[in-house]
Amino acid sequence: MNIEQIKLSVNNLFNEVIENAKLLKEDIIVLGASSSEVLGHDIGKLPNYDIGYAIADAALNCASKYGIFLAVAGCEHINRSICISVAAAQKYNLEIVNVVPKLNAGGAAATAAYNKIKNPVMVEHISAHAGVDIGNTSIGMHVKFVQVPFKVKIKSIGQANVNCLTSRPKLIGGSRASYLK
Repeated sequence: MNIEQIKLSVNNLFNEVIENAKLLKEDIIVLGASSSEVLGHDIGKLPNYDIGYAIADAALNCASKYGIFLAVAGCEHINRSICISVAAAQKYNLEIVNVVPKLNAGGAAATAAYNKIKNPVMVEHISAHAGVDIGNTSIGMHVKFVQVPFKVKIKSIGQANVNCLTSRPKLIGGSRASYLK
């Protein structure tokens, strides 16, 4: 898979997710991506900055078009901290942590996002409204409760599986409660 094909696939994927998840302006969508998995290797075994950049660039461009904040999850070596703009961190009162993602400690996509996002910061936790997982990076911890997985047309990017989540408000009450649709 070439870089332009990756960008096109990620762009199409993010358009579909943002529309299906009914995200609103300034909502957060989290991206987890393994460039190693895209290349057909085990997660974290062969990070590739060019692939990470292609994914992060396409995702950021698409999210920006909708006025959505993009958050990019780092790997376990930086405690799965999240790269996000300082504007999003301030809006959502997120605690900023002191780490800079690198190719072998953060991952290719998080490193690329840190280099691409205007005024990037790293935060420890978020509760995103939706998420895109390219390569089984396990982003569920970064999507607000209640998470709802859904299917998308694009099933893979390169050799990496694609999984998507949206969220909905909790249904509380009992048999007499009424809920919004």
